[in-house]
Amino acid sequence: METVFISKLKPFLDAVAGQMELYVPKRADRYYVYTKYDSFKTEAEFNNIRACTPAKQFLLPMCELAAAFPGPFEPKDVKPFAVFGLKDCDLHSLEILDKVFLDEEFRDPFYAKRRENMFIISSDCSEPAESCFCNIFDGRPFAQNGFDLNVSKTRDGFIIEAGSDKGTAFLKEHCDIFADVPQALLNERDRNRQTAKNQLEQNNADLRFDAPIKEIMENSYDSDVFDTQAKGCIECQACTRICPTCHCFYLYDTKRSDYFAKMKMWDSCMRQAYAAVAGGANPNKVLGDRLKHRLMHKFVYFIDRYGVNMCVGCGRCVDAEAGKVDLRSVLKKLSEEFKGKARKAKVAK
Repeated sequence: METVFISKLKPFLDAVAGQMELYVPKRADRYYVYTKYDSFKTEAEFNNIRACTPAKQFLLPMCELAAAFPGPFEPKDVKPFAVFGLKDCDLHSLEILDKVFLDEEFRDPFYAKRRENMFIISSDCSEPAESCFCNIFDGRPFAQNGFDLNVSKTRDGFIIEAGSDKGTAFLKEHCDIFADVPQALLNERDRNRQTAKNQLEQNNADLRFDAPIKEIMENSYDSDVFDTQAKGCIECQACTRICPTCHCFYLYDTKRSDYFAKMKMWDSCMRQAYAAVAGGANPNKVLGDRLKHRLMHKFVYFIDRYGVNMCVGCGRCVDAEAGKVDLRSVLKKLSEEFKGKARKAKVAK
């Protein structure tokens, strides 16, 4: 794929915004949040780490109209839009959501229209946070696929690489603002990527498992770890709301002035009433059971159905948890317990 160079970020973002709506990361204290780009008002920023808000916000609105009576009701037209600054973990999360909402049998027309019109501009992650653990799940601090364009920051400017036909077409259409990439800058990019990769490895040196996580989870169904770890949970549901792959939603009916509407909104399996059924029964009334269900979904049920686990290791849940329930700690304790069982079984033989 084609690779070009540009010394300033703004001309590139202006070119994108000239063709479609553009959303860019904006610094808010120590974090980044997405905002609509305005060439005259928005500062062009390169986010050195993933935004604190997940990419799913662009494809799965927190609340939207799903159906109406009397009908028919069709999804609104979606204009092309671009998102700049998505990281490798974000791209992996989109692949996971695609498996759910673009499934041939259960294709979601709302999601599909937005996904088809989304222009993805990823960027290298140069400063992984302490909470990041994407490398545990084969993630990297730079994108390899799943993007239209990828941006890498160097000391003299930015290297932009096309990753799709749409990306290549954009670079050709705006070739007047780009230049060739000096080999020295490509070498610098590779060194920067290796440095970030080494940082991730160092941060997560103690997060290693002797068996596949799926196997550990399947053998931990009756573990007390879930109850003990859930003691710190205050049921804020931040872990699922901020997770880029959690996709549960709730449907409810409401009346408008001249029609009845069925609304769709985000839901959370950590909410006590989530699993409640008619008659009052609730298989996950206990908080530890809800934590277990959340992890079983990510590391067992989803793998059984789609062949991949549902965690990308972005660390957002670690940052957002008001109760300080750390997914990494839960997995480590379950792994240690699993190893203990394996040792006992070996001795028994």
